[in-house]
Amino acid sequence: MTRFILKRIASALLVLIAISIIVFLIFYATPGVDPVARLAGKNATPEILARVRAEFGLDQPLVVQYFLMMKKLLITQELTSFLDRGVFVVPQIIRAAPITLSLVAGAAVIWMSISIVLGTIAGRFRGTVLDPLIMVIGILGISLPVFWLGQMVNLITQGSLHATVFRWVPPVGYTPMSEGIGAWALSLLFPWLTLAAMYIGIYSRVLRSEIVATDNERFVLTARAKGMSETRVLLKHNLRVSMTPLIALFGMDFGVLIGGAALLVEVVFDLPGLGRLTYDALRTFDLPILMGTVLYTAFFVVLTSMVIDIIQGRLDPRVRAS
Repeated sequence: MTRFILKRIASALLVLIAISIIVFLIFYATPGVDPVARLAGKNATPEILARVRAEFGLDQPLVVQYFLMMKKLLITQELTSFLDRGVFVVPQIIRAAPITLSLVAGAAVIWMSISIVLGTIAGRFRGTVLDPLIMVIGILGISLPVFWLGQMVNLITQGSLHATVFRWVPPVGYTPMSEGIGAWALSLLFPWLTLAAMYIGIYSRVLRSEIVATDNERFVLTARAKGMSETRVLLKHNLRVSMTPLIALFGMDFGVLIGGAALLVEVVFDLPGLGRLTYDALRTFDLPILMGTVLYTAFFVVLTSMVIDIIQGRLDPRVRAS
């Protein structure tokens, strides 16, 4: 197991290095992309362009530019925004990341807990009225667009009913944990539920399908032949194997959401998270912030994928042999 973990860590480091090179080349070496022209402004003279290029180290060879950029981003953390010269990139990411992490982690606890319960019940009682009923609930969750659902939630909780039924609901926005765990959780309650709605439908259906697929496997039939109850067979044998693809799916979704894919929820509920930061940087084409957020996203996707691989290797010895 130790060798398997070390191999996954080494692979993750190589992937991160490759991603950093690719991202740098896309942002700084793509034909037609000249950040200096944007920095210097319209009608800049050649002298101004040359001075700006030298100031930001963009007159160096690409290899030198790459290492300078990585040094400023990862070591000295002195990389600044191209538009707001005094604003450092890393502190902005550090401020935004906990908000996105709070949003995604809370939603993940909700959707994983409910999905495991619904998927297990649907798989256990397939062929009864509970099975299609749960699957209809899952399809409904998948079908509702997150942006629309968030708008409806705000319309109900922040509208005319806010003064009576929903007066306990705070205004949209983020409350830091430093102001109290209760206030923090309350400000994220409806964003959590909104983000979790779609994933509950997806994960419960996936788990139900896996439980049905493994129900006739030899190890399940052997457990039944030994006289185990159906509930014990389901929980001890069937569910454990069925969770493996669900964990892999969770790892990818969690990493992508942490990296900023929860943008729509952040916009609807006015959460200044990483997705919002990336969106604002994209609108203004602020390359340092874009590069920082993209590398941050890649880091969490690769890290989550590595952790999920290790968990899968622990649950299923066949994974360790691959």
